[in-house]
Amino acid sequence: MNPLIELEQLCALFPEPDGDALYLNAEHIAREATPEPYHRMLVHEHHMTVTMESFHDCSVEVQVVESKVVDDLYCRKILLNKEGTSQNVQFGIVRFNFSFVTDSVREQIESESIPLGRVLIQHNVLRHIDLGAIVKFQAGPGLSRYLQMEVGQETFGRMATIFCNGSPAVDLLEISAPLT
Repeated sequence: MNPLIELEQLCALFPEPDGDALYLNAEHIAREATPEPYHRMLVHEHHMTVTMESFHDCSVEVQVVESKVVDDLYCRKILLNKEGTSQNVQFGIVRFNFSFVTDSVREQIESESIPLGRVLIQHNVLRHIDLGAIVKFQAGPGLSRYLQMEVGQETFGRMATIFCNGSPAVDLLEISAPLT
């Protein structure tokens, strides 16, 4: 699927209030064209929770902005912030098909108190992360508000799929706060 169409589908799960745009422009770019330090932050097949903690040299906490559940499909819009602060380091949208994980994993994720990657790691869920696309964003009012950046400022993100126990269970949009 075209990454920008998938991006629009994920963003449509949680429209911005007052019709604000999350981003003004989004451009799919080659992994090799991703500038540092974003390349190190985004171009890998690891959980962003671990990568963010390593990059920022601190633990991160999840803040769920919105969530909804329809049968086994759980969706949430989140922020990761540096532990004990209001400094947001990542914006994300998650679409998780719970039919591929145990009830205890589902319950812990629905508690909305622990980052998704940490839950999967703690429960030893057999997982593989498939990096789908790197996207360069020009912030709209939404990203500006969530990531404490200027409207029009540039940042980068990624789209990925997490396979749990061999099945494509999670679709992700993960956008880094500006790093420069």
